[in-house]
Amino acid sequence: MRKTVFFLIGAAVAWFFLDKFEIIGLDGVQMVPRDNPVAGDPRQADMAPPPVRSTGTIRVASFNIQVFGTTKSGKPHVMDVLARIVRKFDVVAIQEIRSRDEDIIPNFVELINSTGAHYDFVVGPRLGRTVSKEQYAFIYDMTVVEVDRTQLYTVADPPDVLHREPLVGWFRVRGPPAEEAFTFSLVNIHTDPDEAKQEVNVLAQVYQKVRDDGRQEDDVIILGDLNVDDKNLGQLGQISGITWVISGTPTNVTMTKQYDNIVFHSSATNEFTGRGAVFDFLREYNMTTDEAKEVSDHLPVWAEFSVYEGGQPGRIATRPSEYR
Repeated sequence: MRKTVFFLIGAAVAWFFLDKFEIIGLDGVQMVPRDNPVAGDPRQADMAPPPVRSTGTIRVASFNIQVFGTTKSGKPHVMDVLARIVRKFDVVAIQEIRSRDEDIIPNFVELINSTGAHYDFVVGPRLGRTVSKEQYAFIYDMTVVEVDRTQLYTVADPPDVLHREPLVGWFRVRGPPAEEAFTFSLVNIHTDPDEAKQEVNVLAQVYQKVRDDGRQEDDVIILGDLNVDDKNLGQLGQISGITWVISGTPTNVTMTKQYDNIVFHSSATNEFTGRGAVFDFLREYNMTTDEAKEVSDHLPVWAEFSVYEGGQPGRIATRPSEYR
């Protein structure tokens, strides 16, 4: 498995490529000049990171927080459950942020941290073809992982084949030596339910372009609300070696449909421990279906990965000299 370097500006070619270009496309996804920077959290940008929390694995999750806006954020009992859910994981890809209020995610993260946790976030632009636009976000535990904000980007799509273009983030686990730490790209997506089959086909091209975008990062993980089950992943599911975590299991609160998943290449991302599931917060918190629906109509899905590149310490001992 190829090993990548994280946060090394000296990799001049990769830096230039990602700083200047974005992914677009349907037939033959292309690269075009970048012109829509992604928002981050300026309050955390210059702060020293908290102490590392030692752990042998990390848990990466995806959660569609249905219509996450001011109405939901105004319900303390709902927000408490959402905060408790996020604290279960080290990185959470969030979909369906609907609020025009730019403080909704900062305030949510403040609530998450009210128990002494150390979470931060990055958030993308408002997307969509209608007035009802959505944002993606990554919320992550700073004691476990870090994100390279300079490498955060939204996939551009001038042909408009993706209703809400994915948000791509580049992460590295904290704790292991830099040359051994697991690094990975997360591709956060919420497909349109009316066009899900077409959009899942396009995600096959997005996966390949993110993998080949110049950073030499082969751990590309697509996660989100795909609006299809694992039997209908189309061209994405037909990529040789591709695998997915959720199979034959509903991901909605009424346990009738599978919408959400985590998809990656089985050989490239051999850091996957084999552990992953749907997080049933109804049973975890002894909620009724109606109470759960106030939180979301989706259940989070998660997967566990080793903190070491290649799945164990020392498996990859050296890097190419240009990335040291």
